[in-house]
Amino acid sequence: MYASWTTKVIVGLFALAGILALAFLSLRLGKIELFNNGGYILYANFDNISGLKTGDGVEIAGVQVGKVVAISLKDYRAHVAMRINQGVHIDSEAIASIKTSGIIGDKYVSVSLGAGEHDLGNDGVIRRTQSAFVLEDAIGQLINSNNSSGSSGSGGSSGSAAGAGSKPGEAPDKSLQ
Repeated sequence: MYASWTTKVIVGLFALAGILALAFLSLRLGKIELFNNGGYILYANFDNISGLKTGDGVEIAGVQVGKVVAISLKDYRAHVAMRINQGVHIDSEAIASIKTSGIIGDKYVSVSLGAGEHDLGNDGVIRRTQSAFVLEDAIGQLINSNNSSGSSGSGGSSGSAAGAGSKPGEAPDKSLQ
């Protein structure tokens, strides 16, 4: 038996709705914007952005106020372009820093407002920046500092290992000899 014309239309509409839902979810998960929300572009230069990518958020006081729209290299520093939502004002003394949400979470740009007398406009530059904290570098420095202090701290002792652990005035432990 063949399906009626209305059954074919209903099945077709459900299939179309499923395809549209998949397309919508793909765009949302990919952080792709089809329409420009307005706003203005600000720039900031960082020594290290370590993991920041296009589409990551820009926040003030924990509230998302924009997105990173482009990252390039300018004068051997990371040049980050950020689209800031319309109605959000960032002053000339603001500080932009790269932060991580959670221990191994996504990166974002955090803007701390300053006491500047005028606001930055389109194509303005945030002059004061703080680069990303790189956990691997910190661990490497910690390991290197422990190795260098541990190797030089053992010289100059003329006592034997057998006396280690005994109190002054006591005989060394015979089991260690």
